[in-house]
Amino acid sequence: MKILENVDLSAYSTMRLGGKARYLSEASSDQELLRLVEWAKSKKQPFIVIGQGSNIVWRDEGFEGLVIVNKILGRKVLGEDSSGATIRLGAGENWDEVVAWTIEHDWGGLELLSKIPGTVGAAPIQNIGAYGQELSLVLVEAEALDTKTMAFGAVVNDACNFGYRTSRFKTTDKGRYAITAVTLKLNKDQPKPPFYESLEEYFKDNGITSYTRQVVRDAVAAIRSAKLPDPSAVNNNGSFFINPVVGKELADKIASRYPDIVSWPTDDGQVKLSAGWLIEQAGFKDIHDPATGMATWKGSALVMVNERASKTADLLAFKKKIVDKVNAMFGVNLQQEPELLP
Repeated sequence: MKILENVDLSAYSTMRLGGKARYLSEASSDQELLRLVEWAKSKKQPFIVIGQGSNIVWRDEGFEGLVIVNKILGRKVLGEDSSGATIRLGAGENWDEVVAWTIEHDWGGLELLSKIPGTVGAAPIQNIGAYGQELSLVLVEAEALDTKTMAFGAVVNDACNFGYRTSRFKTTDKGRYAITAVTLKLNKDQPKPPFYESLEEYFKDNGITSYTRQVVRDAVAAIRSAKLPDPSAVNNNGSFFINPVVGKELADKIASRYPDIVSWPTDDGQVKLSAGWLIEQAGFKDIHDPATGMATWKGSALVMVNERASKTADLLAFKKKIVDKVNAMFGVNLQQEPELLP
């Protein structure tokens, strides 16, 4: 169990910002994770468990405690029949590599979640989703260390309190559970239309009329690469803002002034607005801010990019400019998707 001291946290966020961690270590197994949490508690040190840092922004103050990087690997087929397969995945596995692996085995349910950066363990926390697909639709259970009781156990789907880009792991029980593995139930049904609008347009533009899981994955990859920068090459957290859900009255009010607004009705009678559209209308697409060193991406106003910012304070100042302008124009308060830690 190797524990490093005074580690620069900018290396553990794809935004490449943040202060230092007092301590940092990696956990490659459930027992290593348990020992590290026990060590932190024995030293009366706060602790936090992270993955690749693709959905994390560290504060400039850093973290006065132990950062545990989840490196728990493993892929196991628990069962397979003519209808699908049940698989168990270590929380430290690379998410997109897992998606590719499932498609190689002709299992469906994850193809629309292709090219989402991060680890398997982060997926249930955010209830990752794209193009109409969400992790909650295929997750059976999440295995985790309950750091309150110091016992390992499983949290079944219904107990995860999943919502739009959220779960109990992000809200009521934030920081309590360290996810070690997930079990997913996948299918063998071939993808079929109708698809999400941008996918339909891609298929039409490219003359694609036959849909396999690999075809859908390739389409998603092409669309995402055109809109979103690669975090390994460009400092960013992907989509920085969540699509806001508002009441129908406010949505109608906005639509009366902006008839071309991009929105979708929700199952509970509310309306989900396109955060990217709101930000673009506010004049923040492909903007490069000399005062903060931050920018928005040319392919998507949703993406904030660190071009030459040196502090998280710079990012927060630029974010505030966007949030304030959108709120002034539309009466909508944007919420960021990446977690600001600690």
